[in-house]
Parts: sequence; C-alpha cells; structure tokens
Amino acid sequence: MPVEVLETGRQVDTSIELFAGAGGMALGVARAGFEHVALNEIDPFACQTLRDNGGWPVMEADSRDITWTPFGGKVELLSGGAPCQPFSVGGLALGDNDHRNLFPELVRAVREVRPQAVLVENVRGLGRPAFAGYLAYVLEWLRVPHVKASPGESWERHRSRVRRAIRGGEGTYRVYGPQVVDAADFGVPQSRQRLFVVAFRADVVDDGVWAWPEPTHSRDVLLWDQIHGPYWEAHGLRRRRPPTGRRKGSQALRDEIAAGERPDGKRWRTLRDALDGLPDLRSAAAGAVDGHELVPTKATTYHGHTGNVLDWPAKTVKAGAHGLPGGEGIVRLDNGRARRLTVRETARLQTFPDDWRLAGSRSRALRQLGNAVPVVVAETLASAVRATLHQAHETTGGPR
Repeated sequence: MPVEVLETGRQVDTSIELFAGAGGMALGVARAGFEHVALNEIDPFACQTLRDNGGWPVMEADSRDITWTPFGGKVELLSGGAPCQPFSVGGLALGDNDHRNLFPELVRAVREVRPQAVLVENVRGLGRPAFAGYLAYVLEWLRVPHVKASPGESWERHRSRVRRAIRGGEGTYRVYGPQVVDAADFGVPQSRQRLFVVAFRADVVDDGVWAWPEPTHSRDVLLWDQIHGPYWEAHGLRRRRPPTGRRKGSQALRDEIAAGERPDGKRWRTLRDALDGLPDLRSAAAGAVDGHELVPTKATTYHGHTGNVLDWPAKTVKAGAHGLPGGEGIVRLDNGRARRLTVRETARLQTFPDDWRLAGSRSRALRQLGNAVPVVVAETLASAVRATLHQAHETTGGPR
C-alpha cells in the first residue's frame, strides 16, 4: 500500500477498479487524486492498454476468480462499470439471466474490500421498466453487502432476505442513485447518457452530505453561440444555421434563445471542437498521431444511418467498428462527403488524451473505446466522491 502522506495527515487515497476496460474510469479516478492499487480486467487487449499507459497494477483475470479480502479495509474507493450487455437496448436484454451479469461480483468485492466509497456505472437501459426490480434489488444489496446470496438462490428470494436485514437496521452503506448523467453536460463532445450509483460506508459519511455534481455545459449556450456567432468565430468559419433535427430543439426554442441573453455556463462541445488540432488525414503529419489513419472502408449514409454532424455533440460512441445502427462511427464533412472516424478521433470523443495508446487492431480499439467511461465524467464524479470523503474525515476524524 502507498504510504504518501496528504496535507490532512491521512495516507494517500487509494482505489480498486473492476471491469477497467480501456481505462476511462481509471484515468478519471486517478486525475481526481486516487492512487490505484489494483485494476481488474479480463480482456487481454484492454489489459495491455492499461499497462501501456497508466503503469498501474493490472489483475488480468475473471473477476469471479479473484479474492479481494487482502485489500479489506485498506481502500477508500471501489469503482466499476459492470458489463452492460445484459441490460443494453442494443443487446438481447437477458438481464440477470445473462452470464455476463457481474453485479453479484461487484457486490462481493464491496463486501470483501469494505471501501469507504463505491462508484458504479452502467448503461441507461438498466433503468428500463423491464429491469426496475433487479436494479432496485442491486441498490438494496449494496446497502447490506454482507448478506450473501446462497448458491442457486434466485435474486427475488435473496432480495427478501436483503430487505429483512435493512428493516433490522443492518445497513452498512448509504446508497445514492441511480442518477442518469449525459456526458455532454460535463464538456464531453458526445451525447452519452449513462446510469451512475454512488455509495458511502455509513460509519464514514453521514446521510445528506453527498450531492451529485451540477452540469457545467448546456445545449442552450451552444445554440446561443451558434445563432449569434461566437461559435463560428472560434472556428474561423462564416456564420451558418445551427444543425437541425428533433434532438436539437424546436424552432420555437431557438427563437426564444435568440431573443434572450446568453445563458450562464459553458456550451456543449461539438464534434468539430473534438477534432480541432488533429492533422488532415491526407497530410504527412497525420502519421505522427497514433491511431489517426484514414479508414479505407466506405462510409455510407442513408435514412436512419446519417452519421455525425460536425457542429453538434457526436452520437454515443459504441463498441463496434462497422455497421453501427445510427452511423455513430461516421462524420459528415463540410464538403458534404462522409468518412469513418479514426481511432484517435473516437478516443477524443471519450476525452482520452492523444498519447493514450489502444492495444490491438482497429476493431479491438474501437470496442475498448465504446465500452469506456468518458475520462472527464469519471474525473468529475470521482472528484466529488473524494471531496465528500475528505469533508467527512475533517468533520469526524475518520471512520467511526
């Protein structure tokens, strides 16, 4: 364990992450001030990505095969984005019946590690009515992770025991969420809605102390800047009409924004913002940027497969190289042509730095990126978690 001492007199805040993938959550958590003592991931290419970039201790294994008890009581934060395929709109939506549902492993890790805080991410689809009961069960179980499920026990039967423990006052964690966060609201150049849950050990943080971070960026500011010109001036372009479409607001909304003062806050970042500074793919300079190579595969757009427009946040980055249903991997250029986004451009949409190397082929790199948590979102939430822990420590002197 690290022994560096903070100004508060405490040891450095440490963290463990399950299902670390390409490291979006890990990098954001590290930027927030946590030091990783273990990152767990099963995919060998993602593990190589983690080793190549972060220099962190990587546990390349199935989470079901790991014993977490050696870390018991020694870690401030446990984070993880359990595999989303069981609950994704684009998958088979088998939920708890999918062998990739690893929420029980996440709760087991919480039970064995006893971290002071927990940060969980998953797809918004987990909050659909079809999974409402299971999601409620997971949130209840996080409150009393010591209530183990018996082999072969259904989650419904186990939930009754979990609820009895809660009614009996056995809760060891305070759980907050689910909270749906749109990454665009925090400066990510991509519309990406994900579900987050935060939990704190009840002997560390009092109820009512935690507050979800407020959005820092907004659509209305972007529309105002596009209507009145600052956005185009920033990119050295002649003023033009903002992009249209049902997701971008009605004409009445645009008229209202145009007539008013500039809203407070920062504007949503767009795909054009994200690509700014990358060399032209036809130039020799492009070869000096890792993963920034022209993709020869033809980019075809049609109704329902329209690709991304430059002057709006990109569509949600997904785990695939080709054949994405909405053309998420395609950009429509100013000249009317369309091409596929490069790996580096896609990494920028997830707010990875340009020196973040992704192991494996293009398709494997895009799979890692599609499953990642945007670095900026992870940093924002982890910073809020860390601030809450430090506030609690200053108030109470540590775990009670």
